[in-house]
Amino acid sequence: MSQTAVTETWSRTRPCVGGREGAVACGHPLAAQAGFDILRSGGNAVDAAIAMAVAVGVVEPYMSGVAGNGLMLIHLADGTTTSLNFTGYPPQNTRLDLLTPDETDVGPKATMVPGNIAGWCTALEKYGSKTRGEVFGPAISLAQEGFPLLPFNVRMIEGNLSRLNTSGSDVFNHPPIRIGAMLKQTDLARTLTDLAQVGSDLFYKGGLGKTIAEYIQSLNGFLSSSDLAAFAPEWQAPISVKYRDCEIVTCAPNCEGFQMLQTLKLLEPFELSQLGHNSTAYVHLLTEAMKLAVADRIAWSGDPKLYPVPVEQLLADDYIKRRRRLIDDERASFSEGERPSRLRPPQSVPAGTPEGMTTHMAAVDVQGNSVCITQSFGNGFGSGVMIPGTGLFLNNFMWWAEIDPEVPPRHQARPGQKWSCCMSPLQVYRDGKFWFSISTPGSWGILQTTVQMLLNIIEFGMDPQRAIDAPRFRLWEGTRIQMENRFDGAVRAELAAKGHQIEELPAFSHFVGGGQAVMIDPESGARLAGADPRRDGYALAY
Repeated sequence: MSQTAVTETWSRTRPCVGGREGAVACGHPLAAQAGFDILRSGGNAVDAAIAMAVAVGVVEPYMSGVAGNGLMLIHLADGTTTSLNFTGYPPQNTRLDLLTPDETDVGPKATMVPGNIAGWCTALEKYGSKTRGEVFGPAISLAQEGFPLLPFNVRMIEGNLSRLNTSGSDVFNHPPIRIGAMLKQTDLARTLTDLAQVGSDLFYKGGLGKTIAEYIQSLNGFLSSSDLAAFAPEWQAPISVKYRDCEIVTCAPNCEGFQMLQTLKLLEPFELSQLGHNSTAYVHLLTEAMKLAVADRIAWSGDPKLYPVPVEQLLADDYIKRRRRLIDDERASFSEGERPSRLRPPQSVPAGTPEGMTTHMAAVDVQGNSVCITQSFGNGFGSGVMIPGTGLFLNNFMWWAEIDPEVPPRHQARPGQKWSCCMSPLQVYRDGKFWFSISTPGSWGILQTTVQMLLNIIEFGMDPQRAIDAPRFRLWEGTRIQMENRFDGAVRAELAAKGHQIEELPAFSHFVGGGQAVMIDPESGARLAGADPRRDGYALAY
């Protein structure tokens, strides 16, 4: 069977949804419904996106929640585009010499200062049209009254129960873990109700924050009341590149989205559509460009307030031309992997020297406002630490920074230093107007999966749903590449002949992300959306 025939056979799992006025996409149907209902009741895209962000913390409690971290891109109908960074940093009392790798993953020392609740409330206060009570309302109802577990819920809860402390286990290990079983989270409902009434000050400067800090301190963790009180989200200017006739926009460092922008710049001179979608030549070229961008991301990412992150130089035309010359059409290059290491293999693709567990949701409204949010706990249920009586898990973003003293300081989990964040919401504009947003969870795979989905739309003319459904791959260390088994067998064999180490994934694997997209059709103005079947994603429009 030809590659074209395979692509057509697996062209979509469901229709692309569309409507005249608004659309939403999210990782869970009930969270998508929360955003949809807010739009239908007169709310704008900011209201809808935050309603989904809060609700997904109830119905995907292992992915994100109040005490997670995230990033938000906001495009307003008046042409303004801005981003809100609500990622945290290690507490001031963090001691790298007192941390083991296991403690950065699970337990009271694993958490960085949380930012989600501050981000939600800040964006809502500045650009929302609904009250906190209205926007938080759907999530409160889902927590109080319960919701039926879906397939991905069951898989993730079962797979992460061992991470939970006693308070968390009491909530998630008591109901039967099966599809259709009802999960209630009454403590979380009370906490969300209090936050809706008081706002984020309750978490950072009030009684809730005191309860969190005292509990973590009692377990010899690092997070304190002063860490919480000092936190504030930051409004930032996004970064962008031109690609074809489009402007591609993502968040600035400490976000690592510049890897995606560099990948696209490296690819731009090639006639990708003529190579054929997911052909051998196309996949090989894409992987080699990604490896170059990965090497630069590892070398140069970090907290820009403390270390230079030369984004302009990394995306400059002359620099990109020099990097592009390293692409070998016939042979797979060797990648050092996803994160920094003092044991970097000498044969790895070199970084250049320029002169100079997660979830995603998106909404677009009738006015033309569009918002996308990527937020996370880190790993499943974050640190596994639920604060007794609150229903809140804390994140484990200490795991996403480095504690090895021989790794460059820009990547270390130092007090107050923002870690280099792979969460990367993305928007695309054409002729100065919002066209679509598309992003995904998936740790460092985010920076690969998002590019593949974006190219499916720009280069191959796919609608949002088909672009998400299409087969995907993910790169790892060395020449290892994991590919969904829907890729043509001949393509996989030809890639292996070029030196790629091929590993097969199931047809629709959550290891290559869970994309969500919303779009405004440039000609008709229709609002379109797609969501990933690899998880429990859902899209709605009206």
